[in-house]
Amino acid sequence: MAIHKLDLDEFDEIDYHLIAIHTTLEDYRLAYFINQHFPINLSKSNEEIHISVKEGETQFSRFYFNDEDNFISWNLIQNKNEVIGQKTIINQDLFSDSTQEVATKVFLLPELKKVDYFLKIESDEDDVIIADILKQLKRIKSLSTVYVVDPESIKSKNNLIF
Repeated sequence: MAIHKLDLDEFDEIDYHLIAIHTTLEDYRLAYFINQHFPINLSKSNEEIHISVKEGETQFSRFYFNDEDNFISWNLIQNKNEVIGQKTIINQDLFSDSTQEVATKVFLLPELKKVDYFLKIESDEDDVIIADILKQLKRIKSLSTVYVVDPESIKSKNNLIF
């Protein structure tokens, strides 16, 4: 009888590039400017990224474009959002206990809290030239900083699986 072994490292292979973007722009404006500088058409995806944390659930916006000619998928993903929860306040005076809404910041990748958006570029081939993409992104005047993030260094990289 033959023994078959699966190498689990094959399933953990990272086949995407991740670019961090710091900006004050809204997500739709950033997608517009990226569309202007690249031959792509990022559009709002109906499939937002759902994350559950102890404070509650939240959704991160996602803009998507699939370049079928070059076999590249582009994802613009929001990194910061808020969860609004209820907090009961116990008063020691004449007024009864009250509830108050509390907003808690939640991050898609908590180890990179200062990043506003991520551009995830998925490609089966290694011919995607990230240096050229960074150069084009840096031409957008409303972006403060743009740099490549090593996906291997991210602990919560499972949040990028969608």
